[in-house]
Amino acid sequence: MISAKFRATLLAILFIIAPTTRAATHTNVIILLADDLGYADIGCQAIEKDVKTPNIDSIAAAGVRFTSAYVSCPVCSPSRAGILTGKYQERFGHEANPLPEYDKTFGLPTNQITLADEFRRSGYATAAFGKWHEGDNEKFWPLKRGFDEFFGFLGGMHAYVPRPIESQGVNVIRRGNNPVEEKEYLTDAITREAVSFIDRHRDKPFFMYVAYNAVHVPQQAPPRYLKRFPEDTDKSRRLMLAMLAAEDDGVGKILTKLHDEKLDNDTLVIFLSDNGGPTWENASRNAPLRGFKGQVWEGGIRIPFMMKWPGKIPAAKVINQPIISLDIFPTALTAAGATPRNPKDIDGKNILPLVTGIADAPPHPTLYWRFKPQWAIRDGNYKLETARDGITHLYDLSKDESEQNDLMKSHPEIAANLQKKYDAWNATLMNPLWPGRQEGANAQAAAKIDQQESTADAD
Repeated sequence: MISAKFRATLLAILFIIAPTTRAATHTNVIILLADDLGYADIGCQAIEKDVKTPNIDSIAAAGVRFTSAYVSCPVCSPSRAGILTGKYQERFGHEANPLPEYDKTFGLPTNQITLADEFRRSGYATAAFGKWHEGDNEKFWPLKRGFDEFFGFLGGMHAYVPRPIESQGVNVIRRGNNPVEEKEYLTDAITREAVSFIDRHRDKPFFMYVAYNAVHVPQQAPPRYLKRFPEDTDKSRRLMLAMLAAEDDGVGKILTKLHDEKLDNDTLVIFLSDNGGPTWENASRNAPLRGFKGQVWEGGIRIPFMMKWPGKIPAAKVINQPIISLDIFPTALTAAGATPRNPKDIDGKNILPLVTGIADAPPHPTLYWRFKPQWAIRDGNYKLETARDGITHLYDLSKDESEQNDLMKSHPEIAANLQKKYDAWNATLMNPLWPGRQEGANAQAAAKIDQQESTADAD
């Protein structure tokens, strides 16, 4: 006999995966990815009052916000490779942003199945807009990685203001595979294309990957965004806030389009950043976390993360259990009623049971990071890491999320156990396919990081 508790759980699971009935029954999925956005740079978890992100905040208000969400790498390209495959990217050698001499040969390996591949296999229209950064060689381009449409650029960064095509090289703005001359501020153009895609596919199932390059450098913002912030604000900070305002406006236009087309209840929307903020470079902030982009301190890998799906997941819920960006892959497919071809290969976990309250245990008892020579493991509340300083540290994140109280000497047995777990995981990984530039490791940036950490410690 089936117990009442089991029956209730089963019905709840079926409710999660069953899309709302429409003329064409389906659940759409939209990933909104920010670039180099700090942990404290969204209004709903900001410490400073200068942050204004009402549209991004509305996703948390209508859904769930995670306070301990991580990415699988503290820099752009490998982090995105993890999102797109649902795997620790070190499993297939995609460990770092490449050195310049490797830019023409590196890329997300073509033997890896992407989330777009899976959605297209399930009959979805698929599109990528914005920053790609998964390979300059044509075999790595979006249209060959499961996406039906692409508008954006292939590299790791791009100017926001219009530039002549001939000055951009391989990193030119493209529609599909073809270079185009873009006249709008780039953040606005990315939003325009995303809204247009929804308009053209409102009666069909769609998956959309909107990878804004804001707030990554170069710092460029039109007067209409700059004027929202006081002129006496630090120049770099004011530019970052203006660039973020453009991105937030874009998120608002996408959400408004969903509402106008009555697609709210049929769409899972996920917002996150690809890594922590590089404060020394773009004046982003990761408080109260220690560290920055390019580091396995919390400030490099713990990011803003929220999701909404009205009618399916609760509103205004805050979850403290650790999750990781790899979870997007199985979660998005579950929402669409689909399954990955090789589920045993996926490191991510479906977090919908956690979100709905069916489950309350963390989906991952243990999380791992390798960003040579840095590495880290989080097991429960304890985190063991060898960070940029080259020293191995142990922290209890439940009491010390700022990573200030090193427990290596007081709890050597915990450190030894975590080291053993990390070593076992590390033994399953490939060697990196290319050397990485390890952003933030050059002498000038390192000096600025040290200065900012010293200032934070003094405060």
